[in-house]
Amino acid sequence: MDISHIRLLNQQLASSRFSSVPDLVSWMGMVQAQECRMLRWAVGMRLKKPSMKAFREAYDAGSIVRSHLFRCTWQLVAAKDYRWMLSLCADKNRTAIRGYLLYCGRRIEEWEYERANDLIRRSLEGKGSVPKDALLQSLEEQGLVDNAHVMSIYLRRAEADGIICNGLLDDRQNTYALVDDRIPQAPDMLREEALALLARKYFLSHAPATLEDFVWWSNLNVGECRAAIESIRSELITEPYAGETYFIHRDCRMRGYRRQVILLPSYDEYLIGYKSRHHAFEEEFRHRIHNRNGLFYPVILDDGQVVGNWHPTWEPSFFRDEMQPDVADAFLRYRQFWNSDR
Repeated sequence: MDISHIRLLNQQLASSRFSSVPDLVSWMGMVQAQECRMLRWAVGMRLKKPSMKAFREAYDAGSIVRSHLFRCTWQLVAAKDYRWMLSLCADKNRTAIRGYLLYCGRRIEEWEYERANDLIRRSLEGKGSVPKDALLQSLEEQGLVDNAHVMSIYLRRAEADGIICNGLLDDRQNTYALVDDRIPQAPDMLREEALALLARKYFLSHAPATLEDFVWWSNLNVGECRAAIESIRSELITEPYAGETYFIHRDCRMRGYRRQVILLPSYDEYLIGYKSRHHAFEEEFRHRIHNRNGLFYPVILDDGQVVGNWHPTWEPSFFRDEMQPDVADAFLRYRQFWNSDR
């Protein structure tokens, strides 16, 4: 079993099956959205025809949504998946925020969050998309003012409470809008149904993967993740490999991979979507892929293996002399993606 090749196929990094941005994002379950510019390429490069214009249209139309979701970090999800996904991770996010504040020696009471949420609603009602700077100015005018760090906590809590998400795409700063103005209401889903759907999406798009990978990706507790896997067990193929148990969804692609060079953005799902990443690079090069603080760098993939680093305006840097594939076509594809928005 060639784990890297199968992952490239199912993550749509090789022979993509998708032309629609929302459909691609929904297939992935969620896409790490830490760095907004690189996020666009993370989605674009997974389409049959990479298009920044298509990404912008989907983002501005609200058919894809950027917010703090699983792992209490930035994620991009399809609008149709947003509400049930938030229901799975909201409580954990609130707990994480509270724990982080206590670590920093600060405590915010529930009535303070309620007041902040009310003021945030007032600041956004009837305004559609509002840049972060303008939102913070409005909150200050209404009496909600603190240092930048605490204000960001209020915004993150409002995301966890399902009040705000991204607004229109802005190249300079984050924008915010009311969730109820941007995302249609949807029927409530039982938690067990939502967990099963999350597991299905993960093992369709990220297979082969282990239970530990799924726990890492979702940040849900081990018991729930194990139960979610069991609930779709009839859909999964179990593959033992190197002392680990890998799950592959029956509808995954296993064949059709063709060798290619890929410019992988920072924080890409191909790496960050798994607890263990040893299938993609040699341990001695780990520091070139991410640092100890969780900062991931843009890297070059050759046949599923990380061989160097890249930057839009710098010469690529390879780990070894023999690790120097031809990157001309990969950079051409990257430039065509951005030129599509002009």
